[in-house]
Amino acid sequence: MRPLTEDETKIFFEKLAKYIGRNIKVLIDRKDEEYCFRIQKDRVYYVSVRIMNWAQTVSRGNLACLGVCFGKFTKTQKFRLQVTCLDIIAPYAKYKIWVKSSSEMSFLYGNHILKAGLAKITENTPEHQGVIVFSMSDIPLGFGTTARSTLDCRKVDPTAIVCYHQADIGEYLRDEEHLV
Repeated sequence: MRPLTEDETKIFFEKLAKYIGRNIKVLIDRKDEEYCFRIQKDRVYYVSVRIMNWAQTVSRGNLACLGVCFGKFTKTQKFRLQVTCLDIIAPYAKYKIWVKSSSEMSFLYGNHILKAGLAKITENTPEHQGVIVFSMSDIPLGFGTTARSTLDCRKVDPTAIVCYHQADIGEYLRDEEHLV
């Protein structure tokens, strides 16, 4: 595992800032323990510095992964966030969407959120903004990108898409061989 280069850090933090804003600082400067981001085989991991130092005694070939996978870089050097980081970034989300219980399963199967399935949305959410999707009982289900702003969501018809699906916890079952 190696530290991210300057370009990789910039791309990664820009993507993460789309969902949690300036709260990236909270992820690194924690009160309980020091954490950092490391990369291995194009995947970015969030790991405790203490555990990372212990892992340096393991050879690279024997180390599968370490910490929580936040996502991976594509071959074109774009960063794609994975659902494995959802529990870590959900408390720090700037913008949130809550879906009705009738639309939860549709979202978990990989479908976009329609206006009819939208229960509530954070005030002043702009269009094309990264959001964390919650159930009505405040359980994080996944994340996506808003198709419309908060004001536009009030005016559209019930069949219009309000949030584009990006990742959900159903991926643990559908794509488990690609998550690690």
